[in-house]
This record gives sequence, structure tokens and C-alpha cells, in this order.
Amino acid sequence: MTDKQRDLSSYRMSQAEETLQSAKLCLDNHFFKDAVNRSYYAAFYGVKAVLALENVDFKRHKDVVAYFNQHFVASGLFENAVGKRLARLQKKRESSDYDDFFLVSQNEAVEQVESAESILAAIHLYLGERQNQE
Repeated sequence: MTDKQRDLSSYRMSQAEETLQSAKLCLDNHFFKDAVNRSYYAAFYGVKAVLALENVDFKRHKDVVAYFNQHFVASGLFENAVGKRLARLQKKRESSDYDDFFLVSQNEAVEQVESAESILAAIHLYLGERQNQE
């Protein structure tokens, strides 16, 4: 792994953590649709941090998620629950952003923020293990 890959991964994780904090602020202020959006993006940036170490990147979200699921979840590097949570976050984000009259309850927003936290915790663990291997 190069310094450039490590730096990009670190930057993306910082972006993920900042976005998670934004999701929590939205939740605290009852902007539930925005909390769902920010939760997805927090997880998405975290996944992109993992891909940065492999020097892999995609322009489309579905390609990022598919690659992560195929190469990291299906291979057992991440638990299946991570892939399922990511898929649910993506679906809810798309619905909340694009569907007319889509309502998000407080409980749903809380669940999505917790999913993002769980995904980022798994990614931090993975990145820490990768760092220790070098």
C-alpha cells in the first residue's frame, strides 16, 4: 500500500466521521430525512476509505456498493450484517431523496444513524487490522 492510498483512505474516513456527526445533528434537530441522507453518506465514505487501500474507485454509488459487497462482504472480511445495513441505508437514502411525499419517522432516522455507526465501527476495525499487518 502506498502513502497516497493510505492518505486517501484516512481522508475518506475523516469525511465519513464528519458526515456521521452531521447526521446526528440532523437527528437532534428533527430533520429526519436529512439524517437518513447523511447516515448513508457517512457509510458510503467509509466504504470508499476501504476501497482506497485497494486503489479501486468508481463514479457510481451502486458500483462502489457492489464491489464492496463482492470483495469484502462475500469474502468474509466484513460480516453479512454490514452489507445488509449498507443496502438498507442506500435504499432509504434514495427513497428519502427522490420519492415524493416520503416520510421518515424519528425511529427510522435513529435506526439509520445507528446503522452508519455500526458500519463505521466495522470499517475502523478493519483499517486498524490492515495497518497492523504492515
